[in-house]
Amino acid sequence: MIRSILVVCIGNTCRSPMAQGLLRHALPGCTVSSAGLAPLEGAAADPHTVRLLKEDGLDLSGHRARTVDEDMINGADLVLVMDTEQREALERQYPQARGKVYRLCEFMHADVPDPYGCSQNMFRIVLGLIRQGVDSWSVRIRAIARDHCHGEVA
Repeated sequence: MIRSILVVCIGNTCRSPMAQGLLRHALPGCTVSSAGLAPLEGAAADPHTVRLLKEDGLDLSGHRARTVDEDMINGADLVLVMDTEQREALERQYPQARGKVYRLCEFMHADVPDPYGCSQNMFRIVLGLIRQGVDSWSVRIRAIARDHCHGEVA
């Protein structure tokens, strides 16, 4: 059963806050948090990110970047990263995470590029990819919960 999701990127100001906001909205029964591998601790979400998610009615104005740590990894049932390098870095640093770290766009066989420093249009493209990844995971997580509630083995 997946009840706790951690979303990780590099800086925790663009991609992971987008995914966190969309996952929280899609899966209200799950606890969703985000962190970065190398963030500027305490930094606000990128203004492009805040603007785009506001269009969906999601408020990221209070988001502050933080560094992923062992407690976050251990407390998560599922850890979603943006690319293969991030997955490998997390699994090297936290070997106990193997088996629960996946790319957000795993089922599309795609990495999510970092839009930091790019145009608003690039942020829109990245948000589109993130939406697809969130939709894909949401369907799977809801199906697992449904099977679990009916006593079926997933």
